[in-house]
Order: sequence, then structure tokens, then C-alpha cells
Amino acid sequence: MRSKPFEIGGHVIQPGEQKTIDIPLAAMATHNTIDMTVHVIHGKQEGPRLFISAAIHGDELNGVDIIRRMLKQKQLKRIKGTIIAIPVVNVHGFITHSRYLPDGRDLNRSFPGSSKGSLAGRMANTFLKEIVQKCTHGIDLHTAARHRDNLPQIRADLSSEVVKAMALKFELPVIIDSKIRDGSLRQAAGDAGIPIILYEAGEALRFNEVAIRAGLRGIIGVMRELGMLPSLKKKEVSKPSIVSTNTSWVRAPYSGILRALVPLGGKAEKGSILGVIADPLGENEYQVVAPEDGIVIGRTNLPLVYEGDALFHLAYYHQKVDAVLDQVESFQEKLEPDYSMNAPLDPEGFPIQ
Repeated sequence: MRSKPFEIGGHVIQPGEQKTIDIPLAAMATHNTIDMTVHVIHGKQEGPRLFISAAIHGDELNGVDIIRRMLKQKQLKRIKGTIIAIPVVNVHGFITHSRYLPDGRDLNRSFPGSSKGSLAGRMANTFLKEIVQKCTHGIDLHTAARHRDNLPQIRADLSSEVVKAMALKFELPVIIDSKIRDGSLRQAAGDAGIPIILYEAGEALRFNEVAIRAGLRGIIGVMRELGMLPSLKKKEVSKPSIVSTNTSWVRAPYSGILRALVPLGGKAEKGSILGVIADPLGENEYQVVAPEDGIVIGRTNLPLVYEGDALFHLAYYHQKVDAVLDQVESFQEKLEPDYSMNAPLDPEGFPIQ
């Protein structure tokens, strides 16, 4: 069935049309106006309306490049439905390299917000009304905070069959059945009946090529699952992702200088040493020990730690961890760029996987 015109931010997009629009946000202290840029691809045929957002935390950059690369995919000209891409939600934080807004608030803890509230509340309310509530599905792109790194992973409330199907089609080795936090975009979208998944990968203020490739591949997979793009006729059969229902941070037992011994994506066996904390002279050393068998899905990159700091984020599984570890290794081998001299390059100058 042919699509109807789609209205957003006071603009009308006709079937088969693409348009970049600016949605006004609260003005800066200098009285300069500031806008949130949105790119809309409105297919000729009816289908889901999928929003893809990045940089809700202004220093999380991988999602910005994922969206940029996604919008260059030629196959999007044939989509059924509508894509609403927002590469930079937190414009203020993006400009200042900050996770937060100028009022010190976390935008992803400010939903649903209010048109008469704080800066964070007003931005959250604008994003919810102008974007989220006009969509049927959503993908929110994130990275770890500063000085931390995340293995590519999906976090979602898997009690919804639609959400679970979207999460599995991202085809990542790590999927976490994650509780929804109060004030988050996930909570606001869920309350509005909009299935949403959250993609976490990499570190703030850094590009990570594997994380970007995995994100792009995952989004295309979700579009195929939703019927926005045709399914592949021939596809490599991959093992289904194994879901983790429990994660926890292993924290520093003492202050000092950390030597991390287990890499991101590595196996943590119960009682094994994840790292060693020492004073600058090495006179006193303390071991950081894994409490259970698991996979390291996040870790700090800072060697200077204080007692109680979160050091290693572990995901736990009901079955043997080795099965998950095999998937992690296969995933990394598949998406790791080949930077050898003879490696063929894609149009952007990156090695072809």
C-alpha cells in the first residue's frame, strides 16, 4: 500500500522523499538559537516508522558515524516505511564534549520531561513528542562513559517478543535482558508502546571501527526483521545469540594503580585474577578477583583507581561461558579491519572486512 505524507517538525515529507529538517531547541545563554537536526527517509510503501538516535549523551560519538554510514546505504531508497535518523540528540553536550547538558542533568534520565521544565526536561519532552511518539520502533545508540570501554552489546527488555526479535537480529554475541531505568528514553518509549533496543559499544569521545561496523550491520538486520528491507536470499547461518540475564561490576578493593590482565571480551573464571592494584612503588599489591564465571563486557581504561571504583563489567550466563566466548571471538575476527598494505578499501578508505 502506498504511503501517506509524513509530518514532522512542521514539515511534510511526501512518499519517496528524503528531507533534512531542524527542530528548534531551547536557545543558548548567548540567545543564539540551537536546533536538533533530523534526517527523514519516507518510503513509497507503507511500513514501520523507525527512529535511530545517537549522542543522547553528547560525548558518545560512535552512533553519530553509524548513522552517517547508514544514510549512505543505497538500499534505503527501496525501504518500506520511514526512517527518522537523529545523529546528535544532545547538541549542547556534543559541542562541549560533555555527557551532560549545561544544567548538569543527564538527558537520558529526564524523560518524559516537560515543556515548562528545566533545559533537560524541555529537550526530553521535545524529543519525545516530535520524534518518538511519531514512530513505531526505535534504536538508541550509545557508548561507555569516558575512560571506559564496552564490548558491542544490546540491552533491552526481552519480555516483549517484538523487542526480543529486534535484539536477536542485531546478531551480537552479547545481549543483556536489562531492566529499564527511570527517566530513560527506553522507559518513555516503552510507556508509549514503542519497542526499543539500546546498542552499547566503545568508549566516549573515540571512534571504534569494530563497534561502528557492528552497529551498522545490526541496524540493517533490524530493518530486515521489521520488513523495511527485503530479507537476504542467501545468508551465512550464525549461531543464535546467548542472552545474559545478570551482569555486575567488579570494584576496586583498594586505591592504587591498576594493571588489567583480562581484555574486553575475555573470559573471567570464578576466582581468577582480573587485574592487580599496586602502590606507585609496588610495595603492596592487591588482586582483583572474578566472583563468578563470565565474560568481560566493559572495563575501565584508567590505570589510576580509587577504592570502590568500577573496574570490570561482567556478564553471567546459565550455560557454559565457553560457548559465548567462541561467539565473541568469531564476531571480532569477522569485523576487525585488515590494515595490511594489500587490504582492499571501501569507498571511505576503510579496509573491507
